[in-house]
Parts: sequence; structure tokens; C-alpha cells
Amino acid sequence: MPKDLYISALLDVYGFFLSEKQRTLAEYYFNDDLSLGEIAENEGITRQGVSDFIKRAQQQLYKMEADCGYCEKFAKLRELADNLKAGDNSAKEELIEIIENI
Repeated sequence: MPKDLYISALLDVYGFFLSEKQRTLAEYYFNDDLSLGEIAENEGITRQGVSDFIKRAQQQLYKMEADCGYCEKFAKLRELADNLKAGDNSAKEELIEIIENI
């Protein structure tokens, strides 16, 4: 399971919708960069158990993003804001539209 910074962003946005155990183990893995073995040892469960919790958390996070799209919208807002700062006035209308639809 490759570690992915995108999951860290999803955890920031949707993490509170996960079970406490899923959120905690996913944060250890993705944010604190602990291995499955380290997490298993600290939590007193098997590596397979840790892996299962993390996989389920990932699936739920991806589903929430597919349903809501907040991380994608936030990334687009950042891009448009940068474009606007660089003098691209056409980004202004798109920026306003996204904000109004949030």
C-alpha cells in the first residue's frame, strides 16, 4: 500500500466521519509515517488488522470525496487564486462560481 499525501488531505477534510480507530490508525500511517508493524505493536493488534482498518478508511475517504468533492474544489480554488494573483482576470469568474456553489 503506497503512502499517499492525497489521503492525508482527505483525512483532514473527512477524517471525523471515520470511526475513531480507523482515523487514528490512518493518521499514524499517513501523517506520522509509522509502518504497519509499528502501529500493530503500539496498538496491540496484528499487522493484518492494521492493514484492514487502513484499507477500509481509505475506501471510505475516497467515497466521501467522490460524493462531496471538497478536496478537489479546494485544490481548484487554490489554483484559481494563484492565477488571479498572477494577473489572470479570467480566473475571477470561475473562482466566484465555485465559491457560490460550495
